[in-house]
Amino acid sequence: MTQQGAVLQGYNNELVKCIEDLCMQKEELNKQIQQAEEERNKLQHEIQVLSEQLECVCENLAQKVASRNELDKILAETEAAYMKILDSSRTLLNVLKKEVGSLKHIPELKTN
Repeated sequence: MTQQGAVLQGYNNELVKCIEDLCMQKEELNKQIQQAEEERNKLQHEIQVLSEQLECVCENLAQKVASRNELDKILAETEAAYMKILDSSRTLLNVLKKEVGSLKHIPELKTN
């Protein structure tokens, strides 16, 4: 019976050692899980901060694009109005030249 007790004691010692090894593995795994969760939380926070920054940049960009589009419209209207002024000036100049040319046919205005 003593021999059976010794065998049983050997099994018990091995079983206790296996349980201790499993507990140590569990503790190590818990540390790794905790580190991974901390890293995940850190990255989620960074994503949130970057998302907020991206939203601000997008809003700012949209405002600038809208301002540029408005300036493009104003410039196009101004250039069109300026072209009308140039056309009117050219027409006025042509009319004036024609009138001055017809005045030269009047005898009193001819110079000797």
